[in-house]
Amino acid sequence: MKEQLPISRRIKNIAPVRLITISFALVILIGSGLLMLPIVARDGQTFHYLDALFTATSATCVTGLTVVDTWTHFNGLGQAVILFFIQVGGLGVVTFTTGFTVLMRRKLGLKDMVLASENTSGTGLEIPRLLKTILLFTLTAELIGALILMVRFVPEFGAYGIWVSVFMAVSGYCNAGFDILGHQLPGGSLINYAGDPLVSLTIALLIIIGGLGFITISDIYLKKMYPHILTLYKRNQKSVQHKKTSLNFHTHVALITTAVLLVLGTVVIFVCEWSGSMADLNWGEKINASFFQSASARTAGFASVNIAQERSITQAFTIILMFIGASPASTGGGIKTTTLVVLIATVFSVIRGNEDTVLLRRMIDKATVYRALAITLWGILAVMIPTIIIATTNEEVGILSALFESASAFSTAGISMGITSSLNVASKLALVAGMFIGRVGPVSLALAIAMRKGRHSSSVLPEGKIIVG
Repeated sequence: MKEQLPISRRIKNIAPVRLITISFALVILIGSGLLMLPIVARDGQTFHYLDALFTATSATCVTGLTVVDTWTHFNGLGQAVILFFIQVGGLGVVTFTTGFTVLMRRKLGLKDMVLASENTSGTGLEIPRLLKTILLFTLTAELIGALILMVRFVPEFGAYGIWVSVFMAVSGYCNAGFDILGHQLPGGSLINYAGDPLVSLTIALLIIIGGLGFITISDIYLKKMYPHILTLYKRNQKSVQHKKTSLNFHTHVALITTAVLLVLGTVVIFVCEWSGSMADLNWGEKINASFFQSASARTAGFASVNIAQERSITQAFTIILMFIGASPASTGGGIKTTTLVVLIATVFSVIRGNEDTVLLRRMIDKATVYRALAITLWGILAVMIPTIIIATTNEEVGILSALFESASAFSTAGISMGITSSLNVASKLALVAGMFIGRVGPVSLALAIAMRKGRHSSSVLPEGKIIVG
């Protein structure tokens, strides 16, 4: 009879990608249990478990889809619970726990290093430094964002404005899309602040920074900001001048793609909604709202206009933005900006007759191309299945609305056309699955479920001839 290993030993033997997936699932289950408690509800009633599960998944997966208005249903304690899970989900469970271990100057074991590498897309040797940068930068960005928002919310709401500012700053940076402004307009998100640049631009910048990705942020800090900071303290400038300060290739691609999508989204939304959902706004407010919606659509979930009143062309374009999402190793979801770029580069390389994918005069290895294709195809599947379930089991929901809701769940965008609370049990469970897959990653989830050892590298397989196109 085979001897059973101790639980601690079995946990150590779990593959990192599977452990990350399990950790997210456990956090969601804990969150759903807490959100069911009467003490977190404003009316003191027990929350239905499915709705608690949906809310906990949305918070941990930093999505923003809700079946109830956060302020209307949850009291201060309930809001704090949601905010905690937003922060944990935004940073990633492993990054959050391992990062504080590093900050407390405790050494990381080999298993911790591998697990953190899976969660942050970093290499093992730089993980401790990267985790410190992630946590310190995150807390600093959220603090600065909260202080700026206090300028508006404290005069408007008094002392409660401090809590509103902190909640909105964390929710914005984590690309969560949850808000506690329901006392003004339940389910209205930031519609009342569409023409307020201090609020909308601050949150938009937090969304953009959080969506750039921890690798990009760390690279910018270490290559561009840190050397200049050193010059303020060192008299010998030569020790800094010879330091390599050029950004890496990934950072260049992420920054360029993010900028292009932001500009393109702003222009398209501005043109399409000029006389539509933004008809009551002036020129400046329309530009402000268009930029905010362009930033928020890619994974944040806030809305400064009524999404249900947008034209169909704008809603369809928003679905595309949501599906693309943010950059890798960020607080956002979607297939990721770099995945899109690799696919486009591959298409152009094929058209030009190149066997290899070339991007900005760099050759992209085939493993990256294959992974990009797998992520995109799995992403399409993760969107289409919930769409079919929603459209076929809810007679009052059209196909565009179903597709919008499903894309929003998978991309962890959280923007809704207002149908979430009216969906049936099967549709809500389908969206829960979509949010989980979108946050963990479709390929990572597939690997976590399968986890079969690959074929030995020395194995030789016969070549299969197949015609495509």
